[in-house]
Amino acid sequence: MNLAKQVFFWAGIYGMLVLLPMFFLEAQIGRAFPPTTNHPEQYYAFLGVALAWQFAFLLIARDPLRYRPLMPVAIAEKFLPAWAVIWLYLAGRVTGIALAPFLVDMALGLLFLASYYWTRPQEATHE
Repeated sequence: MNLAKQVFFWAGIYGMLVLLPMFFLEAQIGRAFPPTTNHPEQYYAFLGVALAWQFAFLLIARDPLRYRPLMPVAIAEKFLPAWAVIWLYLAGRVTGIALAPFLVDMALGLLFLASYYWTRPQEATHE
C-alpha cells in the first residue's frame, strides 16, 4: 500500500512540476523545437488534460485501495503515449531529446503497474 501511495504521490508532484511551466513556455518551446505550433489550442488542451491526470494521481495516492479501479487507466495514460513516441523514435521521426520524457513516463507506468499488482485484494483464507 505504501508503494502505491508514494508512487502516485510523487508521480503527481513530478508531473505538476514539469507541466505547469509549459503553460508559459509555448513560444520558447516553439523556438527550441521548430516548427512552432500552428494550433495553440491543441498545445494548451494537451497540457490541461495532462495536468488533470496529475490531480488524479494525487487522488489515487490518498487511498490506493479505494481508487484502484483508476490504476489501469493511469497505466494507459503513461504507456500509450510512451509506446507511440518510442515507435516514432525507432522509425527515425523524433530525436532522443523528444524521447527522454516518455522514457520517464514508461518507468512511471511500470511503477503504476507494480502498484496495481501490490494493491490487489488478498485472497480470503479458509480454515
